[in-house]
Amino acid sequence: MLDKTKPQLINGLNVDDVSALIESVEADPANGATKWKVSSAWQGRTHNRTTVSAFHIGGEESKRDFTIDIDEPEELGGGNNFANPQEHLLAALNSCMMVGYVALCSLNGIRIDSLEIDVEGDIDLRGFFGLDEAVAPGYESLDYTVRIRGDASPAQFEEIHQAVMKTSPNFYNLSRAVALNATLEIA
Repeated sequence: MLDKTKPQLINGLNVDDVSALIESVEADPANGATKWKVSSAWQGRTHNRTTVSAFHIGGEESKRDFTIDIDEPEELGGGNNFANPQEHLLAALNSCMMVGYVALCSLNGIRIDSLEIDVEGDIDLRGFFGLDEAVAPGYESLDYTVRIRGDASPAQFEEIHQAVMKTSPNFYNLSRAVALNATLEIA
């Protein structure tokens, strides 16, 4: 008999809590409204520090307390003390998709034995430096490989893979144009 007093953990994820959240959002879409914010401040040279203090879910604030330091390699004028913005962007894509794989596998009772994602892309600095208008300042495309092993069939893992690409926020954000609404304040 299943012990209902202990949470159901699959791949370390509390499936009961995630299922309850899904049911809550399904019952009232307002429960699924989230808002994210970070603030970044220049620290000198190419170093900047980003702080995360809270996010909102279902109209409620949830406190957070994290800092993310970002720098550039010495070859790009930085101090090479932290990963650069591109590495954070790629890490954010991988991490978001990884959450999707873990959540979807767990919700479907699939054990993951290993999961790795590699992503790479090319940026031509002629675009970044404004030397050639025909050269994009960022990625034209990204290539990524997912390696997953567990107790599911290849067809089940393919279904999970398709679902991750369909539902991952950062996959969505990087595969489609996102409107950026700029405000410049000069003190």
